[in-house]
Amino acid sequence: MGERIGVIAGAGESPLLALEEAARLGLECVVAGVRGEAQPDIKSRASVFEWIGLTELDKLVSFFKGQSVRKAVMVGAINPKVVLQPKETMDDALFQLIAQIRDKTPTRLIQTLIDYLGAQGIEVVDPSFLLQPYFSPPGLLGAVPPTPAILEDIEFGWERARRLADEDIGQTLAVKDRAVVAVEGMEGTSEAIERAGRLAGEGLVVIKVARTRQDPRIDIPAVGLDTFRRLVKARAAALCFEAGRMPFFQKDESLALADAAGLAVLAKRS
Repeated sequence: MGERIGVIAGAGESPLLALEEAARLGLECVVAGVRGEAQPDIKSRASVFEWIGLTELDKLVSFFKGQSVRKAVMVGAINPKVVLQPKETMDDALFQLIAQIRDKTPTRLIQTLIDYLGAQGIEVVDPSFLLQPYFSPPGLLGAVPPTPAILEDIEFGWERARRLADEDIGQTLAVKDRAVVAVEGMEGTSEAIERAGRLAGEGLVVIKVARTRQDPRIDIPAVGLDTFRRLVKARAAALCFEAGRMPFFQKDESLALADAAGLAVLAKRS
């Protein structure tokens, strides 16, 4: 039996892929799947599994303690809408935790959760070691080269996207003809891309960045097949995301889709 680690599994492919890597490393994973966020088949990848609701902090702590978990990682998107839920839907631990947060940004919320778990004897650690196979080097990743207009839009949008990320507003920015079309908010990257497509039509350039001081325990932004399906539906011209700090999941399928749609895909260093 290998080392035991807790996994708080949110939405997307990253929890499944992280569990594959954990198995390769010989780790025994105690997985708390966030109900309504994590994929249903994640249960089959865990050594021990429990569904946990967004508002069930007491249950999460009890589950990990009951399984002797001392270290845990958070992998996958967790919708920050929990701060908007009616107070009567929260358990006492979560209600008290949220009540002490003045600025209810996603980063502040998750940092407070990490601190709370630490006080309960459960250390939340950087999950990057489970995602290393998926980080991309800088450069053109697909077969479609960017046009000069695309490169101008990336130049226009990159630092603006960084400032928005650092303000904890969102990490995705959609640009067209050197004009900001849409900024990611609480809805997430995929929905922001769809909204941008409705607003601007064909030719969007979508930029996704990490924060300057990104704490990977809190969030590791990523792109994957769902991102590319939304880009194609929005008739986007290009995606540019941050190299070395943002995993690219389902890369082969995503690039095949991008190439067929004439979508340029670039990874860029800051």
